Amino acid sequence: MNIRTPPIAVIAEDEPVLSRTLCRLLQEAWPELQIVGVAEDGLKATELALEHAPDVMFLDIKMPGRTGLEVAEAVADDWPDEKAEPLFVFITAYDEYAVSAFEHAAVDYMLKPATAERLQASVQRLKQRLAERADSPVDGGMASLMKRVQSISAPAAESPERIKIIRAGVGNTVRMIPLTDVICFEATEKYVNVVTATGEALVRMSLRELAAKVDSTDFVQVHRSVMVNTNSILSATRDENGHYSLSLRGLQRPLKVSRAFGHLFRAM
Repeated sequence: MNIRTPPIAVIAEDEPVLSRTLCRLLQEAWPELQIVGVAEDGLKATELALEHAPDVMFLDIKMPGRTGLEVAEAVADDWPDEKAEPLFVFITAYDEYAVSAFEHAAVDYMLKPATAERLQASVQRLKQRLAERADSPVDGGMASLMKRVQSISAPAAESPERIKIIRAGVGNTVRMIPLTDVICFEATEKYVNVVTATGEALVRMSLRELAAKVDSTDFVQVHRSVMVNTNSILSATRDENGHYSLSLRGLQRPLKVSRAFGHLFRAM
């Protein structure tokens, strides 16, 4: 187990005054930490993270482009296999999310405005976790991290209603689609696209909500925005960069598997 010297960080905060304050407090509390980038929106934060592969990311929850939670999901989805798992610290207002949600997800958080005392406590925890983490994520580690982050904004219901039929809108018609006919679910900005061999239809719910309602033995997540029917998977092909794509029964196009879920398709 190694700690990069010096450890590096990316900060994402859309309020310049708060961003400068956090940088100053970090320099005082953790002088050896190297801040390699400061982003004012979620898209830039994702770009900086995948460019620099930082040890730590400080993410404001509410930002233009992508929220801090969406940035963490995107980073976990495309994190390089050979890089040690990043540590996320979410910056949030008092009433946005329950503190217990962050604790359950095993990620750190700070309430606005950041104070020297609170930041010092966070720095100590981060240093300890950096000393303990592996040199690279274990198989499934980034997928697990992504799901923990997703649980912050959408904690799973204790007894979610299970469904066998998808009621999907196609124009003025509602199609009744048996789950067994679904090849995959693809999340868009406000809808989930239900893909079958005979066409596509939309349902107005998030992929996260839908995932809680279907049998996890029949559907598996392969990307932060895609779930596939395991019975439709014909093969998985690995390219020269280590990325997998799936060939699915009834679908004429390949489906990309993100790095976080690539471990599901390695040969036994």
